[in-house]
Amino acid sequence: MPHPSRSLPTRLGLAALLLTTAPMLRAQSALTPADSALVGRILLAEDARDSVHPSLAEGVRHRDLRLRQLAVRARARIADPLFARRDSLQLPAPVAPPVYPEVAWRLRYRALTAQRSNCGALLAALADSAWPVRLRAMDLMGAPCASDARIVPVLQAIIAATPPMVLARPAGDATWHGGAHALVALARVDTAAAAPHVARLATHPQPEMREYVVRAAALLAHTALLERLATDADANVQSAAIDALRPLPLNAAREALLLARLEQSAPQVVRSAALALSGSKNPLVHERASAMYRRWSAFRNASYRDVRVALLAAAGRDTSSDSRLPAHVALPPRAVALALGADVRVRVTMAPESGGGTFVVRLRGDAAPMMAATVAELAEQQYYDGLTWHRVEHDFVIQGGSPGANEYVGWHHYLRDELGSVPHVRGTVGMSTRGHDTGDAQWFVNVRDNLRLNRDYTVFAEVIEGIDIIDGILEGDRIQSMQVLQ
Repeated sequence: MPHPSRSLPTRLGLAALLLTTAPMLRAQSALTPADSALVGRILLAEDARDSVHPSLAEGVRHRDLRLRQLAVRARARIADPLFARRDSLQLPAPVAPPVYPEVAWRLRYRALTAQRSNCGALLAALADSAWPVRLRAMDLMGAPCASDARIVPVLQAIIAATPPMVLARPAGDATWHGGAHALVALARVDTAAAAPHVARLATHPQPEMREYVVRAAALLAHTALLERLATDADANVQSAAIDALRPLPLNAAREALLLARLEQSAPQVVRSAALALSGSKNPLVHERASAMYRRWSAFRNASYRDVRVALLAAAGRDTSSDSRLPAHVALPPRAVALALGADVRVRVTMAPESGGGTFVVRLRGDAAPMMAATVAELAEQQYYDGLTWHRVEHDFVIQGGSPGANEYVGWHHYLRDELGSVPHVRGTVGMSTRGHDTGDAQWFVNVRDNLRLNRDYTVFAEVIEGIDIIDGILEGDRIQSMQVLQ
């Protein structure tokens, strides 16, 4: 991360700037257009990590307390990328996010962890009224349950009930999810019993189902099927299959398969193939990976950095030679208004085939004005419409908003961190990153208190309506639309 080019005021000095003279403490007056323009310059200076921008000095001496606080915070964030002193700058305490009680089934979900060796308890949980609890029970089933004769028939029955086509998911129910989790559980418990189901479901029309087939095939060491799925029509299935093949030694046929995958247009596939080829001594691999690195560099897409680094590794080159593209530095609409306290909300409507329903988030411009304003801008541009929640961990977060429905495809400009004092509690919305200052416009919603995330992830919004809809989201559910409300 960039470092400031000159020393900054100490913590005491920054606090003193907020309390300099009596005239500065009189009631706040209305801001002029020039004042609003200064707020914009302060936000841009922070975003550019420009510690000597004149707007910062102008801001800390401004007559209006709000501008002084914005400038002080900007200086502190620039000086310390982790904003470790965030709670000691005498800035106003943030408004606390709404408090949501835990949904009852989540307590049962958590209790299963201590029962992972109690096959009877896991079996009983398969009849739970909440699908997340049933899926969790299957995810915990492993070798200790191989001796329980009741387990295999139940898992086989769940797999057999998997619909053979892509179906709409009624609210509160599941479609392919039960069969997918049961398949992987059966592969851990009884490989022989799982084998015919793995072969049959490898052609299931639901791509997410085929990703679970990849997991089961890896447990069965079914290399031929993994190689077949490495050429699947869906990029995420391809990527998962290549990742599953990576621990195996390279042979000529597999190397040729991976070289062909380097030519794909899906970043997650190219990344997986490049990582699988890393360490190869074949000059052709080095040559092809270098050529693909030049191709992916030409896109000037910050979100493709994982692909570029993997290609450098496959080419036998220093991965640190990839230069990170600069973060987005344009001032998005609403950034100034959000920084000054505007109430902007976003309504998220889930697709009817994914259970339907809506929830509303309030953007936290008081904490992360640039990020919040960028998300609002993307929502207005319909960037999120039709995208999915590709990662659902029912006692952690749900994550979505990737154009590729995976961790490695995001918006083409990285978003800077705007770490603050709003805690990652249940119902807050954070920005997915791949390291500091690498926000990719993917959302994650905390479905429980996750205070360990406070140090590294920005909270840019909070749920104010529809927490029950969020609790009911399952993997692969689709966002129909987002609408900005103001």
